Amino acid sequence: EIVPGESHTYEFNAEPYGCHLYHCHANPLKRHVHKGMYGTYIVNPDPAKHGDLARARHPDAAESADWQEFVMVMNAFDTTFDAENEVYAINTVAFHYMKHPIVIDRTRPIRIYLVNITEFDPINSFHLHANFFDYYDTGTTLEPTLPTVDTIMQVQGQRGILEFTYANHEPGLYMFHAHVSEFAELGWMSLFDVR
Repeated sequence: EIVPGESHTYEFNAEPYGCHLYHCHANPLKRHVHKGMYGTYIVNPDPAKHGDLARARHPDAAESADWQEFVMVMNAFDTTFDAENEVYAINTVAFHYMKHPIVIDRTRPIRIYLVNITEFDPINSFHLHANFFDYYDTGTTLEPTLPTVDTIMQVQGQRGILEFTYANHEPGLYMFHAHVSEFAELGWMSLFDVR
């Protein structure tokens, strides 16, 4: 047990490759997770072990240089302490990417590392307007587990990788959001500014 004022360093072999979640495991667990004691880390596949498909995901490989990469964490907040969420978000701030759209270069492909850590709601979702993506559940495969989809669902703690492009789209604003209307109305609504 780690007490206030102390620290502990975890050392482990970072495998398998993919998108990983870490979070507090001390009681009260639900409260700690809800207050943000979590994060994500990415383990890139080794091209020497996994071949050419792994090169596009490895930061040292030339094939990965063109990718625009984003980490997105789906979360929510119970502001009235009644075990029900009143605010939903991607990366903590409700409607942030509606007010400040994420700028995308349409000549470069996009990779999103998506994590669902929403407390009190068992399922969250990601929906992309006017486009489709390949989805890699947990990111531990080099072939999509769901190819060419525009909506995925994740249970709490689930994560995955989305890959897509706007190369054949006109410049403009493109929406992405939770495909649960309540979540979208309460903050989980966002825009890409494709240029």
